Amino acid sequence: MPYARIMLHVIWSTKNRNRIITKDLKPILLNHIKENSLAKGIYIDCMNCVEDHIHLLISLGVDQSAAKIIMLLKGESSFWVNKQKLVPFKFEWQEEYIALSVSESLVEKVRNYIANQEEHHKKKTFKEEYGDLMKTLKFENTLQQ
Repeated sequence: MPYARIMLHVIWSTKNRNRIITKDLKPILLNHIKENSLAKGIYIDCMNCVEDHIHLLISLGVDQSAAKIIMLLKGESSFWVNKQKLVPFKFEWQEEYIALSVSESLVEKVRNYIANQEEHHKKKTFKEEYGDLMKTLKFENTLQQ
């Protein structure tokens, strides 16, 4: 039997970084993503979101890829929000995402970072955070501005 422990910190934003995840929508959305992930065999260690983006810490299974599980989570959750008519407009996620490997020694630090998103974003916007991340990791800035 194969074993794997590949932790990913995954981040994606709402379409055009619109601030559409309200305080009422947030717990419903996060709960649905959790239930959907369990049904699909996707293990989410922790997650949190603010008005315009979401962070997840995911443990990849031996037969899973980042692209596939992110596509499943994003596509199904936006479809579900719209089908349930939880917002009076079309709910969409941005196409792009960031997926970063997390070493075992940093898992707890990432969990704390994800848990404290509201506090973190009182000091720095997602756009600023994203720009800093792109520079630090030397990624090309591809998310829509």
